[in-house]
Amino acid sequence: MEFQHIYLLAVIIAAILLFSLEIFSIDVIALSVLLSLIVGGVLPLDEAFIGFGSETIIIIVGLLILTASLVRNGVIELINARLLRNVRGDSTRLTLLLMAIVSTISGFMSNTAATALFIPIASGVARRTNTALSKVLMPIAYAAILASSVSLFASSTNVVVSGLMRQYDLPALGVFELTPVGLPIVVIGLIYMGFIGIRLIPLRQTPLRLSEEFGLRSYLTEIVVLPDSPLVGMTLREADLGAQLDVNVVALLRGKQQINAPDAYQTIHANDILLVEASRDRILGVKDAKGLELAPQAAFSNHELDQIEMRLYEAIILPRSYLIGRTLRGVNLRSRFGVNVLAIHRQEETLTQKLSHIVFRLGDVLLIQGDREAIAALENNFFLRILNPVEERQIDTRRTRLSVLIFAGVILAASLGLAPLSVAILAGTILTFLTRCLTPEEAYREVEWKIVILIGSMLALGMAMERSGTAAFLAQQLVQWIGDAHPLWLLSGFFFLAMILTQPMSNQAAAAVVLPIAIQTALQLGLNPRAFAVMIAIGASTSFITPLEPACLMVYGLGHYRYFDFVKVGLLLTFLIFWVAILLVPIIWPLW
Repeated sequence: MEFQHIYLLAVIIAAILLFSLEIFSIDVIALSVLLSLIVGGVLPLDEAFIGFGSETIIIIVGLLILTASLVRNGVIELINARLLRNVRGDSTRLTLLLMAIVSTISGFMSNTAATALFIPIASGVARRTNTALSKVLMPIAYAAILASSVSLFASSTNVVVSGLMRQYDLPALGVFELTPVGLPIVVIGLIYMGFIGIRLIPLRQTPLRLSEEFGLRSYLTEIVVLPDSPLVGMTLREADLGAQLDVNVVALLRGKQQINAPDAYQTIHANDILLVEASRDRILGVKDAKGLELAPQAAFSNHELDQIEMRLYEAIILPRSYLIGRTLRGVNLRSRFGVNVLAIHRQEETLTQKLSHIVFRLGDVLLIQGDREAIAALENNFFLRILNPVEERQIDTRRTRLSVLIFAGVILAASLGLAPLSVAILAGTILTFLTRCLTPEEAYREVEWKIVILIGSMLALGMAMERSGTAAFLAQQLVQWIGDAHPLWLLSGFFFLAMILTQPMSNQAAAAVVLPIAIQTALQLGLNPRAFAVMIAIGASTSFITPLEPACLMVYGLGHYRYFDFVKVGLLLTFLIFWVAILLVPIIWPLW
């Protein structure tokens, strides 16, 4: 084994560990991998940055812009309104219908975006049928992921696989080349979830709680003890805040001192800040308690409330949110949008920090105070997804039709071979700007730049594995090890390798690591590398057995799930997808 092989394997192992630990952002890890390839001499400088200017990046950025145009112009809302307006039936039937809608839409946009769009709708279905939210949210996340192989557009992982195939002089994947195997996966997955999976999902919330919408969710907030408060001088036991206000004191802040889990005999002083856990309604009740008020940085004054119509909204932090990794103090939402964060909810974790010091994470639910226009501005900038609808917005039907026509035109041009996919998408993006369906400024906000950086770096990693001969070396060792075993065993092994790696890593990174080895192995055995590429694309998108997939993370806290819930429901689903793939892939893409 040469030094370059050892060095590159060490970089890959380190990357997998860093992706798993989530200490750093994925784009930082990806750029570090790229730098390591350059410093180690594994990839020449003139080739290291080719991935960022590749056709793959153009396709991904263009797709993000085109799907953002559909969302901004109300296409998804109109589809939902038409299909769910007069639906009647039991909860299982409504959930199945909702899953079918989500999987259809997710076939043409990212599964995280589709999940985010349908969380409020799924919540409404749960309330309408008096069903536990846990029985609805996991199914829509799974439905969105199931559609990842319906088309080339359905997942950026497919585009990455297609781009890596071009590096080996293989034809790129067609727009609907994956559909013959992707569609059966969706059908089998929906049947499984409708008849088996939904029964395996634990009842994490009772219908009673749902009938009160989100009011009973436990939030962390701050209460200031005013100098004239009757609580001054009392102990926490004497104040008995649990009985008086139905709140749980988790910490006490006094100047620069913080007392976590204060005992019952802790004396309350003037200007103390109490960190408490409470429901939304109990938080609002603090205003009526004598000598107490919500922390100044978290609430508007009475004068401001009199001047403008203020409302409370609950919102979830999305994967692309600017808030992730930042604190309330750092983003300063009040001065930028005229809103305030009253409280924060994080599933299965007791927060004991000052609100302004808490680092936001994906899936956090925020209790926000502000007027309708300000809240709508937050959602329009994709900082958050509002769980209780702000208002019925007016949809420009002309732009809605134009968005659909442009997107359909791109698909038609690419699938009929009238233009290369990258050219069709570029033309569609320009038309989107010219028709004002989306402005360039809005488009730049919609692009998930972390994923773009990740993909550009992973394309360089795939290139390094080929140029250094590491992929060929590993393939040679694999060929010697498997001996005369049937190729189906090898195909199965690569599926499960991609599936296992995609749990801690991003789907795109997992595909970039496994695909070069698989293609080289197929070439050395005289097998069809295209079958292996398709199998890895499917395996890398099979993210059901952990909640680490962004679509699952979004619903994790809202549905009050536990980690093992996803293992219990997703394990059998993963094996069903494998059997569908192992049966169909060798038929559609013959191994020899």
